[in-house]
Amino acid sequence: MTEARRAASRRTQAHWRQLTDIPLTVAAAIFLVAYAWEVIADLRPPDDIPTETIMWVIWGIFVIDFVVNLVLAERRVRWFFTHFHEFLIVALPALRPLRLLRLVTLLAILQRGAGRALRGRVVIYAVGASMILVFVAALAELDVERHAPGSHIHNFGDALWWACVTITSVGYGDIAPVTLVGRFIAVGVMIAGIALLGTVTATLASFFIDRVADTTKEESDETHASLATLTAEISALRDELRQATLARDGGAVRTRTSEGAE
Repeated sequence: MTEARRAASRRTQAHWRQLTDIPLTVAAAIFLVAYAWEVIADLRPPDDIPTETIMWVIWGIFVIDFVVNLVLAERRVRWFFTHFHEFLIVALPALRPLRLLRLVTLLAILQRGAGRALRGRVVIYAVGASMILVFVAALAELDVERHAPGSHIHNFGDALWWACVTITSVGYGDIAPVTLVGRFIAVGVMIAGIALLGTVTATLASFFIDRVADTTKEESDETHASLATLTAEISALRDELRQATLARDGGAVRTRTSEGAE
């Protein structure tokens, strides 16, 4: 592929992703509503037909988006492996908790928005991502744990409490998953919590360092300004002293000349 064709391919794919950002975000949000309705209401066939239909339609939308991006990619193999999570989104529709991988679209939009904004808005991204992760984790955990033998999670309130204490790494231990899938979800929530906490901590540390640097720069600028003023005053005093010395020496020479003439 020539350089011109590669550049055209990159522009086309970037244009496609720009056009689909908002629709995919809306689709992911609709999916979240449908999934939450199905899980919290504990819908069973045939009552779950509306929600299942909505989620399968959205799955089809994500399949189309993935295929189009793969076709438009400059290096398809590399793009495939760097976007492997998107492949999982479309390849594992039968596993209900893994359907929530589609919601990474919401986090991706938040992250791109924070990246284009000032550093302070990264905190907004972190807070928004935390809220989404807590809600999604609670839904997924309730979905797999509600009817499991020996489970302690039987309603959304219990699941939400578990998600909050897990993402903050508190882990009281009063509610814990008993299924294998539930424990995998717990590991993901803990890793996400640590990552988000690190992001907020790094952002705050960077903010304070920059504030200290700005204060130091202001003090340094004031010091330089004061030194420049003193230097100018000293130069002026030197000029005045030089002029006074020249005037005195000139007067003394004229006096001696007058005395010699007499």
